[in-house]
Amino acid sequence: MRLYFKLSPTKQIVPFNYQYYLLGKLHHWLGQNEYHDKLSLYSFGWLSGGEPGGGGLKFKSNSNWFVSFWDEEMGKQLLYASMKDPSFIFGMNVIDITINETTQFTNHETFTLSSPILIRNYNDNKSASHLTFRDLLSDELMTATMKRKLSTANIDTDISIKFDRNYHNARTKLVTINGIENRANMCPIIVDGNPESIKFAWNVGVGHSTGSGFGAIN
Repeated sequence: MRLYFKLSPTKQIVPFNYQYYLLGKLHHWLGQNEYHDKLSLYSFGWLSGGEPGGGGLKFKSNSNWFVSFWDEEMGKQLLYASMKDPSFIFGMNVIDITINETTQFTNHETFTLSSPILIRNYNDNKSASHLTFRDLLSDELMTATMKRKLSTANIDTDISIKFDRNYHNARTKLVTINGIENRANMCPIIVDGNPESIKFAWNVGVGHSTGSGFGAIN
């Protein structure tokens, strides 16, 4: 289940690293919940329609944002809360919401990104490094993370995820959330496996910290 929010323009300058505010608004709408500390079976994209200027982003016309859930009850809870309180971030307001049921997929799909993919690799000392699309290990870790989420949801773990390294404009992006710098990836992914498992991945996002605004796919 995916909710698409149409947002009003704003005169305020939105900082480049606004993702933490999206997370805050999401959990404000959800209220006291168990989703924040659990394995994230949801994802959300970044705002579309912004133009750089004034030391941040300007949203002079309507913007769009989406949130995807595997748990439809969570989606319904967000829908009702956002209709009751349509105020968003930095002077924006929700002016329309569209519900999109999950697309039916084949056993081989290529997805673009709505937010960059973050991949952490932990060493024996529990210290983390951030992998990029150039690291073949990143494919293995993306796949392992998704298999763990599939297992949690009692869904077939037949899935394989890799970066589309033939994409000519692949790059990384440094994203700061709540003062923490994260080196994330802007590169499409190729997903093979059970169509139901791919459907799950489309909703929950790929890589680490999908619940904090990384790894949302189109």
